Amino acid sequence: MTTPFETVRFTKLGAERSLGAGEGVVRLAPTWVPRVFSTPGRRLRLHPDDYYAYGRDRGGIDERWIASPILADNGPAATAYEGLSLVVDPDGDLLPFDEFIAYHAEALIGARIWDAYGKWPVFAKFFDNEGALPFHVHHRDEDAFPLGKVGKPEAYYYSPQMNNHLADQPVSFLGLQPGTTVDALKERLDSFGRGGDNRITELSLGYRTQLGTGWDIPGGVLHAPGSACTYEPQAASDVLCMCESWSNHREVPSELLWKDVPAHRVGDLDYIIELLDWDANVDPNFAVTRRLVPFETSQSVADGGVEYVEKWIVFKSPTFSAKELTLRPGHAVTVSDTDAYGVIVVQGHGRLGTHTASAATLVRFGQPTEDEFFVSEPAARAGIRIVNASQTEDLVLLKNFGPGTGPYRS
Repeated sequence: MTTPFETVRFTKLGAERSLGAGEGVVRLAPTWVPRVFSTPGRRLRLHPDDYYAYGRDRGGIDERWIASPILADNGPAATAYEGLSLVVDPDGDLLPFDEFIAYHAEALIGARIWDAYGKWPVFAKFFDNEGALPFHVHHRDEDAFPLGKVGKPEAYYYSPQMNNHLADQPVSFLGLQPGTTVDALKERLDSFGRGGDNRITELSLGYRTQLGTGWDIPGGVLHAPGSACTYEPQAASDVLCMCESWSNHREVPSELLWKDVPAHRVGDLDYIIELLDWDANVDPNFAVTRRLVPFETSQSVADGGVEYVEKWIVFKSPTFSAKELTLRPGHAVTVSDTDAYGVIVVQGHGRLGTHTASAATLVRFGQPTEDEFFVSEPAARAGIRIVNASQTEDLVLLKNFGPGTGPYRS
C-alpha cells in the first residue's frame, strides 16, 4: 500500500481547476498518521475497524494532520504521502499538497509568507491518545538546522467537540519543577537504556486538562501531553527527542531518544541537555507564561457576538496562530482574514464558500470527507461566506494560520 487513495498525481490542469472551482478555497482529503509509541483514543471519528489500518507493526492511527505540507517522519516503513495532505480535484483526482503549494506559490499563501519561507511552513493536527504521550522535547531552529530540518514549536487547544471523554490520563506534564538540576535530569536520561520506567516525569509538574483552553509549547520545552484529543497548530516539522522510557504500558524504543541527533553525538546526554531551553522549563511562572485562555477577536466583539463568535485560541507564538469560529443555527456570515489558513469543521453542517461543509461522524480509512479545507490568501482577504444549514446546532470551525498572523501582529 502506498496510499489509501487510488489516484494521487499532480497536474497543472488539476491545480488550476481545484483552486478555480472553489473560488480560492480547496477541499482536502483526511490525512491519517500512525504512531508506534501510542494507543489510539478513538475520538478522531475514524471507523472503529480502521484504527490499525496500516498494519500491526505500524502502530495505531492516533493523529490526523490538517493542511499538512510535509511527510510524517515515521521511518522506512512509512507509506508514500504519509502525513502529507492531498487536494481533492473536482474531477476526482488527488493532488499532493506540497506540489500544489509550490505551483500556486504567492497566489495561494500570499507574497508575505511565500517571499519569507518559499513554502507553507505550518500545519495543524489532532492527536488522540488513550494515555499520555511520552515526555519529549522538540528542537529549536538552531538545533534542527544542522540536521537539515526546522524546529518545532507547537500549541494545544482542547476542543470540547472532540472530547466526549478525556480517556485514561487527562493530565499533561509540562516543563520541569523549579529547582530541578541538570544532574538530576541526566540521571533519568541515563537510565533510559536500562529498561523499564526512567520515571522522568517525577521532575515535572502535571496540569489537569481544562476543555476550551490550551498551552503554548515552544521548541526546547519538555512535555508529555495528556490523553485529551488535542488540536495542535505547529511548525511544519516532525523533529523530536523522546526522553521517557516507558509509556502506554510498554517500553519506548531507545532509538527515539536519538532519532534527531547528529551521528557523532549519539549517546551523548549533554546533547539532549543542549536541546533544552532551561530557563523556560524551570520557569516558576510556567502556567501563567504558557497557558492559553481564548478571547474574542476584535471583529467578533464589534459585530456583537449574536450571529457568530470568533475567538483567538492560539496566539502566543510568532510561528502560527489559530481561531475558533462558532456560527449560530440558521445564520450566515462573511468573515475576512488577512492571510491564508487551513480549516476543519468540528461540529455542524452548512457551506464554506462554494463548498458543502460538514463535520465528520464516522469515516472509513481512504474515504473523503467534507470537513477540511485550505483558504487562499486572496479568498481570505475577500471574505468567505459561511452558512449554518442547521436550525438547532452550532457550526464550529477551527482555523490555523502561518507566521505573523496572530492578534498582536504589528
